Amino acid sequence: SRNFLSEKQDLAGLYYGGINRHPVLPSVRMTVMSAAILLFLVIDPFGNIPFFLSALKTVDPSRHTRVVVRELLVALGVLVLFLFAGPGIMRALQISEPSLTVGGGVILFLIALRMVIPSSPHLEAAPPGEPFIVPLAIPYVAGPSALAAVLFITSREPSRRWEWLVAVVFAWAVSGLIIALASRLRHVLGDRGLLALERLMGMVLVAVAVQMLMTGFAQFVGSL
Repeated sequence: SRNFLSEKQDLAGLYYGGINRHPVLPSVRMTVMSAAILLFLVIDPFGNIPFFLSALKTVDPSRHTRVVVRELLVALGVLVLFLFAGPGIMRALQISEPSLTVGGGVILFLIALRMVIPSSPHLEAAPPGEPFIVPLAIPYVAGPSALAAVLFITSREPSRRWEWLVAVVFAWAVSGLIIALASRLRHVLGDRGLLALERLMGMVLVAVAVQMLMTGFAQFVGSL
């Protein structure tokens, strides 16, 4: 059980060298893999499959792959931009570490609730022609939640930005592969299977968000 607790804390990416002044919290740094898993959960590729398929209805099937790859590359560019601009934004806003942790926890908790208890899906009719940037790249892949997660990760340890770049690319690549195989996955798993996977990912994200909130409050109390 101790190993499981350590892995859970590492996945949340909540314990860094800067908070060992608190006697209760150990100093465990977020790994590249835990950051990649967190970003993968936030991007939620399984939940995006119905939206991608709906947006591509009016596109010539022979161009589906080219359009999806183009939109995924645009989304990657936006994520990388926020990765390198994040620390500067946080410094300009003078946001403290506990505030960043609590804020990140609140955002992830709201995202997770939407995944676990989704509202009735409403797919808007796709406009004629190929989608360009909106809505496939932004906000389906590089949406506010994914950008906030990238901002949170890189702002905690900006000196490891190249490691975070590996995490972003890994999460993006796995998500992109799932989205590229959207039609096949929907045929194999069905709508119920996709919904079950999305809710499972949401449950994991709820645990991560709660851990982040607890750590943020502990950091604040420890700094008093």
